[in-house]
Formats: sequence, structure tokens, C-alpha cells
Amino acid sequence: MPSGIIMKALSGFYYVAPEDRPHQTVQCRARGIFKKRGISPLVGDRVEYSVAETGEGTVDEIEPRSTELIRPPIANAEQAVLVFSVRRPVINLQLLDKFLAHVESVGLEPLLCFSKRDLLDGGDAEEEAEFYENTFRLYENIGYRVISTSAKRGEGVEEVREALQGKLSVFAGQSGVGKSSLLNALFPGLQLETNEISEKLGRGKHTTRHVELIPLGNGGGFVADTPGFSQLDFMEIEAGELGACFPEFAALAEECRFRGCLHLKEPSCKVREASETGGVAESRYRNYLAFIQEIKERKPRY
Repeated sequence: MPSGIIMKALSGFYYVAPEDRPHQTVQCRARGIFKKRGISPLVGDRVEYSVAETGEGTVDEIEPRSTELIRPPIANAEQAVLVFSVRRPVINLQLLDKFLAHVESVGLEPLLCFSKRDLLDGGDAEEEAEFYENTFRLYENIGYRVISTSAKRGEGVEEVREALQGKLSVFAGQSGVGKSSLLNALFPGLQLETNEISEKLGRGKHTTRHVELIPLGNGGGFVADTPGFSQLDFMEIEAGELGACFPEFAALAEECRFRGCLHLKEPSCKVREASETGGVAESRYRNYLAFIQEIKERKPRY
């Protein structure tokens, strides 16, 4: 039975590429047994499939997943490329930290791409340029890999391309930040649809409408362009797990007086103390508190 990877899922069909021919796909339906098991095939799944005489295939088996994301729905991703524009729209630190917490919680390697760097060159962007430089240093000092990019000028494109080689990477970020423009710069000829930012709303229109893998070619690996979105819900992370999703909390948390410290009002909490003395960025700790509150207030699922 042949094996392959699901490149795209659309309208109940799964488009499976054979392992050795990533640019060719077989249109497949999923076996009914998956629905009975409560399983849905995902883009990125490595599967076994069969092909009927009509040329249409059937997904017969799904191999165990190394990772699984719910939003965007994708399996076996290894790296999350989080794209945030430095202007139009300006970087939203709370949303960035929420993306990072989700990525950390599922064990993906994060790569931060701050796009549209060329928009900071004008004299009217002095304040935003300073904010960007401070943000770049903040996340780099935490230990994240950060790349400044401009699809328009080709800045940072080769560095991003090298970081993608040999991995299944998911591109994510709110709409209008330039994900599709960056992918077009990375892969000439791709011609993904892009839209201008709405000046009235301050955000972009959704240009990517489904998750689809793009094979990288000679270096191996895949990237996934995903629909833009501006909100994530903490449905899979418990309050006691959130601290581990903030890497700079780790060493400090070991010195907290209480095991399982939530870094709220507990006495001798080293994370809270560090947030007061500058050892932990004020924005990061403030967002952590907001996420804890969001987790506590979420409605139970049945």
C-alpha cells in the first residue's frame, strides 16, 4: 500500500502526495472508520492510501502524529514561523505572546519574522521604529530566533529560506501581516493572493482560505500557509502549565517557594519579583496574567 503526506484538505477531499513525488497529488476520501474513532485526517498527516481504477484514492491509515495543532489544523509540524508586521498593523505583543504560548505548549520550534521592515524607513515612523527595535531585542534576549524581513526589498528572505530547510513549518499570524507576500518572495512563481491593508479597519483581509503544504524542493521539507486570524483560545492549556510556555520563567520558577507556583500572589515568587525588578519584561508578565485569567474564565467543554 503506498504512503504519502496530506498536502491539502478541501470540501471533504484530501490531496495526498506520494513520498517521492511531493508535487503530484491523489484526490482521496477518508475511510468511514476514522469518523467512528473520532479522528479527522489533517494536512501534514503521513498516511497509507489506496487508489481505485477511477483514479480516486482512499486514506486507509494515519500514522502516529508527532505534533497536532487545532487552529490552524495541521499535523506533524516541527517549526512555527510567526509573522508579525512592524507597521500596518503594528506588532500586537499580547497576540504574539499568545501565539508563542501555544507553540511552546505543543512542542514546536518558534521562529519570529518581523515583516514589512521597509515601512519603518520614513520619517513618520520614528516612534514605531523604536518600539520595533525594543521588541526585537526583547524576544532575542529571551532566546527566540528573530529575523527582520521585507518582502519588498528581499531583506531576510534567504535567512528565512535556510531556516525552513528539512522541516515541516507552519506560517501563522494575524491577517494582513504579509505572510503570503513573504512566501511569494521565498518561492518565486508561487503567486499567492495578497491584499492591501484596510486603512479604516487597520487590518488585512483574509487571503488564504485553507491550509496547504508547499514543498520546498531541493532542501526538502514543507511550509504551510494558513488562514490569517487574530484570536486564539486557551482550550488545551491548563493554568498550571502556562508558566512552562514562557521560557524565561523556567530557571526562576525553580527557586519559587511553592511547587506549582502560578506566579500570582504567592509569597517568595521569583517570577513576580523579577517582573518588578526588570528581570522579566513587564509586557510578558502582564500578558501571562491576562492569559491565566482567560484560562480560569473559560467555559468547560463537554
